[in-house]
Amino acid sequence: MEIANILIIIGFSLIALTVLSIAVFIIYLLLFDRKQRSHSILRNYPALGRIRYFFEKIGPELRQYWFDSDTEGKPFSRNDYEHIVKSSKYMRNIVGFGSKRDFDEEGFFVRNDMFPKLTEEMKMDMDTKVSTKRYILLEDPLFSQRKEKWVDEESAAYLLHDDDAIIIGPNTKYPFALKGQIGMSAMSYGSLGDRAITALSEGLALAKGTWMNTGEGGLSPFHLKGNVDIIMQIGPAMFGIRDKYGELDWDELKRKSEIPQIKAFELKLGQGAKTRGGHIDAEKVTLEIAEIRKVEPFKSIDSPNRFPELNNVSSLCEFIEKIRNHTGKPVGIKIVIGGNDSVEELAKYMKETGKGPDFITIDGGEGGTGASYQELIDSVGLPIKSALPILVTTLEKYGVRDRVKIIASGKLFTPDRIAIVLAMGADLVNIARGFMITVGCIQTLKCHSNDCPVGVATTDPELQKALVIDEKKYRAVNFLVTLRKGLYRVSAAAGIDSPVHFKPKHIMYKDDKGVVTSLENILADIEKKIV
Repeated sequence: MEIANILIIIGFSLIALTVLSIAVFIIYLLLFDRKQRSHSILRNYPALGRIRYFFEKIGPELRQYWFDSDTEGKPFSRNDYEHIVKSSKYMRNIVGFGSKRDFDEEGFFVRNDMFPKLTEEMKMDMDTKVSTKRYILLEDPLFSQRKEKWVDEESAAYLLHDDDAIIIGPNTKYPFALKGQIGMSAMSYGSLGDRAITALSEGLALAKGTWMNTGEGGLSPFHLKGNVDIIMQIGPAMFGIRDKYGELDWDELKRKSEIPQIKAFELKLGQGAKTRGGHIDAEKVTLEIAEIRKVEPFKSIDSPNRFPELNNVSSLCEFIEKIRNHTGKPVGIKIVIGGNDSVEELAKYMKETGKGPDFITIDGGEGGTGASYQELIDSVGLPIKSALPILVTTLEKYGVRDRVKIIASGKLFTPDRIAIVLAMGADLVNIARGFMITVGCIQTLKCHSNDCPVGVATTDPELQKALVIDEKKYRAVNFLVTLRKGLYRVSAAAGIDSPVHFKPKHIMYKDDKGVVTSLENILADIEKKIV
């Protein structure tokens, strides 16, 4: 028999076997689906029902890449996502033709000056440089992979001038000095994998003048990898500094405070996306994570929604004083604001006693999380642009604003957003998801499942292979430096020589009818509600 005939027979046999297999599979589905009791549509229409569930399954991907417009996607639109990616890959955030913002909608705008500052008039650290790597796009064909060149890059760090350095806890034994206004928000090792934490630590260290917050999961070796400044967060479960009874181990706290990279401590009272205790699923609690957090491995972890021993402002401030005296380092709190009187008692106590936090991190309800509940993530806690003025105005009312530094967070991933909250009274800004995107996050919304396909929000060693530290760390550098550069650019347009000088007068608010109100007037109205 000729070889051609043999190949024909084999080919027809394979086709017949494939068709038979498909037929058997369909018959099995018909019989199985008609007898199952969970899905009504499958009992009546097995084949169409399977097709329906298939398209439902891939619906998020279809919407993200095909059907949502550039400005519709949530939590971050395609525009938002691409802005972060292009800044981190190319150190460029230039767009062409025009804005995609809907200018008929209400919103805040930076008030430009008729005579903006020239580049040489800007007040910044002109000496500190950043050595990084970035991509140059050579070709972007339709049907093949884009061609890019990875090159070395030396850039100005765009740090504040020494005169404008921001000092947290100036009266503590070890004050924390910062020349950059943007840092990494709380993200625990366990919520993110070791490669993501390492890439961010090394990248932020290369960018200089910044910090990373450990999150409530405790200090890991990966936070320390890059030798970046660290704010260690302490949550109600005392992860990383707890004894066998779950209470604060003061000796361990002292040991942690002696680590040079740890510059301050933060007590987590609340988080915008989850005004509740933290949670991490059992499959994420590896032996290493259990050792770092001082808990049992491979068991789900839940922390209380508040410190059990802290039930009023007095006990909170006494606890702050005790930690500050014990460590010699600044101590702050992280809060969520729910109404006009949310921080009234704290501000009043600070005035009467002279006690209180060295800094306050205020998290907006639009902030992100690894895992929370819909009713909390959508409706509990005010967004940052509503909450921040309440905090600032209340502290000013009691004359204690100058005693604390304010760190704002809540989708503040562009220079203009940052400029607006600085004008509202923030001193510094935290970013979490923006930095996650720099190290590979593609918004699959699976942070709670340990199945992150790009190796960011997972402890699975196989999935983490997708994340190359020595490439992603430079994206974190580039994103941060580009943000700082953009912030100086917005400052120049507003007629000020440094972003530390943003004031309410530099921001205007336009309503949906086109009527313009200054931020100064808005804050005056808020003040009337508080006083």
